[in-house]
Amino acid sequence: MSKLALLGGKKLINSKPAESLFKWPIITQEDIDAVVDVVKNNRFSFTEITEQFQVEFAEWIGRKHALAFTNGTMSLSAAMFAIGLGMGDEIICPTKTYWGSISQASCFGASAVFCNINDKLSMDPDDIERCITPRTKAIMVVHYIAYPCDMDRIMEIANKHNLYVIEDVSHAQGSKYKGKKCGTFGHIAAMSLMSTKSFAAGELGILVTDDRKLYERALAYGHYERNNANYITDSEDLKNYFHIALGGVKGRANQTSTALARVQLKYYDERCEKIRAAMNYFYDQIEKIPGLSPIRVDESDGSCMGGFYSPMISYYPEYFGGLSSKRFCQAITAECDGTFTCWEGANYNLHTHDYFKTFDFFGVGKPSRIAFNDRDVREDDKALAPSDNLYSVSAPWFKNLDKEWIDKFVEVYKKVAENYKDLLEGDDDKIQGGRWHGAENAENQQKKK
Repeated sequence: MSKLALLGGKKLINSKPAESLFKWPIITQEDIDAVVDVVKNNRFSFTEITEQFQVEFAEWIGRKHALAFTNGTMSLSAAMFAIGLGMGDEIICPTKTYWGSISQASCFGASAVFCNINDKLSMDPDDIERCITPRTKAIMVVHYIAYPCDMDRIMEIANKHNLYVIEDVSHAQGSKYKGKKCGTFGHIAAMSLMSTKSFAAGELGILVTDDRKLYERALAYGHYERNNANYITDSEDLKNYFHIALGGVKGRANQTSTALARVQLKYYDERCEKIRAAMNYFYDQIEKIPGLSPIRVDESDGSCMGGFYSPMISYYPEYFGGLSSKRFCQAITAECDGTFTCWEGANYNLHTHDYFKTFDFFGVGKPSRIAFNDRDVREDDKALAPSDNLYSVSAPWFKNLDKEWIDKFVEVYKKVAENYKDLLEGDDDKIQGGRWHGAENAENQQKKK
């Protein structure tokens, strides 16, 4: 056995790959020219380029209406306003996600109710109905790390209980569920297109829907006369207010971002194909390592992972003597000599954060999450133990199928997995006892041994 670099051994990777293996986004002269044109002509705060992008994006994703915002969090806020989320309402969200998926519900006086995730870090449909009460208004579906949620079951549950569905597609632009793009299942969808996403366009968000009323309400929330005078119809609850953004926020996108987004959209699908080829090649080999299970979909039914944003691997500590995912990641990173930093867990589970326990946005002496509810939804968080006992480690995000280099990273994961016993001593976060995971996945892991 070769000694792990973390323990003083020789690093497996001691040179740098070509920049194209990891560099993202891909910026060409066409992108630069589009942005410089906005700068030269002082078109930052106008809308003609943004309106072109909205039309093109709606056509690409397959929805009737698209509306650009300053960022993804703003676009998700507009989606909440669009469906009429308000005081005393409840909205269900998976606990494993970025805070921008759900934290702003408190600003509408609504309560976030968290459901469990499965070991794909994806919203668990088996846990959704536990969360539904007479106050439930909507389900916030998050296609986390590009993995498409089980939209058949989620939409069935939503329709059964007459709930709105908002899709957060911030990680999953171009991901498909059974051949249909994520963001086209729910009543409305929104997403970030910020600089590190798979669809990267500076700092930008976009909302899509087929429902004209929802579109108009989203428009009215964060835009005003300059943007919406040509769009608002005779809707009684909107027509008298188009001079002012009803959310009291200015959500108009900067046109340097939408100009960049127009160019990125032209090449996005073909670039994502290269990413998927590289990631699937890597994962085909990682899948053979007991205790590690790549998070990816079965593409045989037309599903896919879009641009594979923030790729992760499910980690089963019982196959490594209880070795913590943190210690495992440290060992991976040490082998890579600065080329790749492995990190554990993805985003923290939101129900564990004090924001959702004690923060008082309204200054009323009561946590905002429950300020307008007649029940304490924080009690529901006790049912989220399964999510707290799921573990994952990150994978390199390859942009091109360079088999020679990808094979080197495969060897890194193999080396650490094979020498895990050497890491147990000094692991302050060692996991004691068992952990929860689905029986099917446990059986699959056992077959690899």
